[in-house]
Parts: sequence; structure tokens; C-alpha cells
Amino acid sequence: MPSNSSNKKLTIKLLLATAMMFGFGFALVPLYDIMCDALGINGKTSEVAAIQPTGMQADISRTIRVEFMAHVSPDMPWEFKPEVVSMDVHPGEVIQTEYLAFNQSGEDLVGQAVPSVSPGTGAAYFNKIECFCFNQQPLEGKQQASMPLIFYIEPDVPDSIHTLTLSYTLYKFPPQSGESSTASLSGSEKQTLTPQTKVRL
Repeated sequence: MPSNSSNKKLTIKLLLATAMMFGFGFALVPLYDIMCDALGINGKTSEVAAIQPTGMQADISRTIRVEFMAHVSPDMPWEFKPEVVSMDVHPGEVIQTEYLAFNQSGEDLVGQAVPSVSPGTGAAYFNKIECFCFNQQPLEGKQQASMPLIFYIEPDVPDSIHTLTLSYTLYKFPPQSGESSTASLSGSEKQTLTPQTKVRL
């Protein structure tokens, strides 16, 4: 019957649309990287932890403003924000701060944060000793977490750079099959988020 044929066509179209949306979710992170490289508006930072150089001294004669930003992909029902929106740091000074996350949905989800630094010329001088972006971040529904960030700006950062903006875009990531998406959360990561002052190490 014509009605049955129309229903089958509609079902096929809906299945194809769902598959395309699922595939696009996987492509968001690499597409973001390609866009940043093409436009040159952001600097991609290292994906591995930096080691603080032995004997590194802070240059107290210089101060650089570091601004923190957070973005969330449309399909990610998390609240995601920096603990502080900006701070003044000295090159060579090790700083600890954090980002705050809240899973607004009722289901367990896993997030992946992708960092960038602008201007792009400053990305090579911004080093992360510890960062939540190095790993996927599982979070139970309606739960909160504090995600630490420890960084320093290299002392030889060009004099022309006075401000660096560190921006994270949070994407939804499929949980690993056969495992609870919150299995790796420690008790400290499930704590209620209470803003703290920056810590200079």
C-alpha cells in the first residue's frame, strides 16, 4: 500500500539522519582543530604534560594577564566554567587553578575538553603541567566536579605578548563499552564545587 511505502521511506530517512548526526559528533574535535589551523585564530597547545624545568625562576619584572574561557558543544548538557576569569602571572611562575563542571542531565556522561591559546604565537610558551584536558572526564548525572589545571608561561615569552587567553571547548564523548562512565572518578572529583583563590606553587 502507498502508506506503508511512505512509512518505510520515512523510517529510512530518519535512520540515516540519526547515523549522520552520530558520525558528526565524532568529527567535531578534529574539525575544530582544522578550523583553528586554517583561520590561525587560536594556538593548539601540547596534549602531553610539561615538566617544570629545574631551576626555572619567575621573572617578577613582567606580568602577563591570563584570561580563561569555556565553551560547551550544543549536545553537551553540562555547565562548564573557569574558577576565575582572569589572573596576572609572572613568566616562569607555576600557577594552579581549576575549571568547574556540573552535569545537568540525569544520565552519566563523559566529556572531553579541547584547549586552545590565543594569540596563536603564545601557545608555544604556555605549558600545562597538569590538565583535565589530558583525559576524558566522566561525570554522573546531577553531579559536580572540580577539574585541576597547573601551568606556567615560559620566561622567554616575547615582550610583545601581554595577554594570553586559554579557552576550552567541552565535547560530549561516548563512554567506553562495558564500563561505567564514572568508574574512574575519585571521591575528590565528586565534591561540591566551591570556588577557591589561585594557588602559586
